[in-house]
Amino acid sequence: MSESPFAAAFGLVLARDPALVEIVALSLRVTLTAVAIACVIGLPLGAGLALARFPGRGAVIVLVNALMGLPPVVAGLVLYLLLSRSGPLGDLGLLFTPTAMILAQAVLILPIVTALTRQTVEDLWAEYREQLTSLGSSRLRAIPTLLWDARFSLTTAVLAGFGRASAEVGAVLIVGGNIAGYTRTMTTAIALETSRGDLALALGLGIILLAITLALNAGAYGSARLGARLAGGGAHA
Repeated sequence: MSESPFAAAFGLVLARDPALVEIVALSLRVTLTAVAIACVIGLPLGAGLALARFPGRGAVIVLVNALMGLPPVVAGLVLYLLLSRSGPLGDLGLLFTPTAMILAQAVLILPIVTALTRQTVEDLWAEYREQLTSLGSSRLRAIPTLLWDARFSLTTAVLAGFGRASAEVGAVLIVGGNIAGYTRTMTTAIALETSRGDLALALGLGIILLAITLALNAGAYGSARLGARLAGGGAHA
């Protein structure tokens, strides 16, 4: 009797199959780098958008919120056109490389981090505005303080971005090409191996992806609980 796909999948995971490990390692490297880039840009950008006052601010906020739902295939297509040989960035030779995949994921994550940061910092500013102003803190100087105070809430935003990037297929497939051993990620490999009928590898990658998702949700829940506990402790103090 042939081995069931689930048994074979768990066997690949437990045996640390080289092909599986390589795909998972590349996926994590690409996603973590994209999240880091999005956070470096999105956290201060979101905080600045929360506190700044300028003509057209409402339109910018609407645009950022709308981009949270940006279709991945659209983002991938735009980047493909930019990075292709006939595109303005074609000379860089980034198309069908992990770097292009990182850019695609960062583009998708950035609006999420920016929008959630803006809302969080705006709420905190409304709560602490008088206190910070009395201490001589301007809106600009208050940004680091508010970001630090909101660190647990912002962890949830970062994890939300990581979750979207780790589950992304369309954009990375377009700009990465799903090249074996070079640009093949968990999601693109699952799609490919399922179409090939190699359910063991597809299920093995699915198990790992599901485990990562569960870990992310546990991390977000733990961060929220810790933040609430510390806030309650500060209130009692």
